[in-house]
Parts: sequence; C-alpha cells; structure tokens
Amino acid sequence: MTSPDLSALETPLLLLDEARMQRNIARMQQRMDALGVRFRPHAKTSKCAEVVRRQVAAGAQGITVSTLKEAEQFFAAGIDDILYAVAIAPSKFDHALRLVRAGCRLTLLVESVAAAEQLAAHGRAHGHSHRVLIEVDTDGHRSGIPPEDARLLAVAAALVDDGAELAGVLTHAGSSYGLDTPAALEAMAEQERAGCVRAAERLRAAGHACRVVSVGSTPTALHARRLDGVTEVRAGVYVFFDLVMAGIGVCGVDEIALSVLATVIGHRPEAGWIITDAGWMAMSRDRGTARQALDRGYGLVTDLDGQPIAGLSFGEANQEHGVLQWHGAPGTGLEQRFPLGSQLRIHPNHACATGAQHAAYHVLPAEGSAPQTWPRFSGW
Repeated sequence: MTSPDLSALETPLLLLDEARMQRNIARMQQRMDALGVRFRPHAKTSKCAEVVRRQVAAGAQGITVSTLKEAEQFFAAGIDDILYAVAIAPSKFDHALRLVRAGCRLTLLVESVAAAEQLAAHGRAHGHSHRVLIEVDTDGHRSGIPPEDARLLAVAAALVDDGAELAGVLTHAGSSYGLDTPAALEAMAEQERAGCVRAAERLRAAGHACRVVSVGSTPTALHARRLDGVTEVRAGVYVFFDLVMAGIGVCGVDEIALSVLATVIGHRPEAGWIITDAGWMAMSRDRGTARQALDRGYGLVTDLDGQPIAGLSFGEANQEHGVLQWHGAPGTGLEQRFPLGSQLRIHPNHACATGAQHAAYHVLPAEGSAPQTWPRFSGW
C-alpha cells in the first residue's frame, strides 16, 4: 500500500479509513442478518451522520444514542427511529417530548419505579404516551434491574398508564469488555441473552406485551451463538474498532479504522524520546488497555500506512505533547529516522473517547472515492 499524502494537513487531526469502516459495517450486519435479529447500531461512537447513513444502507434499522443532543442531531439528519439508551432524568422529559412532537419515534429507558411514575405523570400531563423500555441488569456491571427482581414488575405496573407505554426490555453486558477469550465472550453473550429474555418472559406472564427484547455490546454481538427470544441487538464501537477491542480479541489491529495523525515536533535523544503535537487532548485520557495483557499507553504508534512501528511506544502525554519512547537499539538516530515535521498515525485505546476530542473526520477514501471531511458533533 502506498502511503497517503497527508503532508499538507495541520495536525493533530482524526483520520478515518473508509475501506476498513465499510468492512466493519458489513461484518456486523451480515452476522446480525444470519442470527435473524434487527440491528440498531449505537451512534454515540461516531456522532456522524455520514457514518450512520452507511450503517443504515447496510441494513441497520434505527439507531441508539446516549444523549438527547445526539437524538436531536441525528433526527435533523433524517434518522427518525431512535432509542435513547440511558435512563432518563426528569429534567429531560420536556426535551424528549419536543423531539417526539417534531416527528421523532423516540424510545426512552427507565430503571426504577420512581422514574417510571414520574415519566408517566409527565406524559399524562401533556397528553402524550411515552414509549419506554425497562433496563435489565444481566451482569452486575452498571445499572438496571436483575431479571428475577420484584422491582421489574413494579416498574412495569407504573408504566401501565395513559402517560407511558411499556415497549419492552433492554440490557447491556458491559462486563464483556473485561474478557479476552472466545469461550468467555460466548458465555457472556448467552448470559446477556438469557437474562433479558427471562425478564421479558416474567413481564409477559404478568400481562405485559413486552414486544422489544434489546441486547448488545460489540464483544457479545460478535460472539453470540444464538439469539432466541431477542428482537434487536445494539453495538457501537465495532464501526471503527480500537485497541481495547483488539485486546479483547474481537478484531485485529489492522481492522481499526480510526487513528490520529500527529507531527514530530522535537526530540530528546538522550532519553530516547520523540515529541509529537498529539497529547492527551488529541487522544483522550482513556487508558483502557492498561487493564489488559498488553498496555498500549495512550495509543499504538504506526507509520502512514497504519503499520505498527516496532520499538516505539506512547507511554507519556501532556495536554498538547505526546512523548513517544524508543525501545530499540540505543544510539539509533531518532532525529534521522523520525525527522522534525514527519508524520505518524496513532490508533486509539477507545474510539468513542478519542473521537470526542475532534470536530471532524478526515476520510482516507476507499478506492474510487474522493477525499472528504465528515463533521462530527458534540454529544451535549
């Protein structure tokens, strides 16, 4: 592969390899189609209408978001089937209602009786029935109600009201991010499926329709053997992948579509340091690989073709300075090998976090495409 000509670009900036992204989109959609479920990608990863359009073109049905600002932006871009997959707070009820009245098919999430009662009261007061899912905890990772917990039926009862409609249940096996073997990931995918399906069964037995059974994370989506009883799957970071996903074992480094372009701005030969203009403001503070077998520091340093550079790591960062460490043979001419003004690419630990540091993607086009810049927006 010939290195792209990026010399005229002012760094640091976010690069998106379009061909890799398209392969990632196709891989996930083909898997969901084979498993017979609707796929609702989590758009918090990209926060970019151009990316989501490609996911929808591949077969995605609706999207997931993590903020109402994201819902607003994607609705304005023409996506109207949106799941807000974070338990809603009362201060956001009016915002949600404005989106619905503008034509957005918005689904909300609750995980407590209090939230269900307050949301139903809000809908009733405004002559509207909010469409709601109950969050189910299938792995003790974060939030939600365990499938066998009595509160599940109590929340459902609070939603049987003119101001709310119980549409179903949702879970996210976030603890899958801490696993790293196919067997463990397959087991977690089944635990996620079985727990959410069980919650739906309990609700149906109590007289609730519970049409939606929504599960998902990138690791479990790519390792589920069966999805009996599930109606839809959500996953987000798969669209770009990142070093945490590579460490888990769900992708290879050569499948990561996102990188930060950095420029060498100085050297400390006596310390074996190469200084770049991409510090933690460009990469984010996320050090997710520190908990994995292979700690990538602030990112994996590669050449312009995206090939990792042996002997070079990224272990220190200041706000605007990246401090790369050379671990190769001492006396290597760092100033000659990595001269002032030369460029490097750095793959991120967490694509969502690194993307959030930038306002746009500079797209490395797939064959036959022209270079483009795709805007991305803030989530708040």
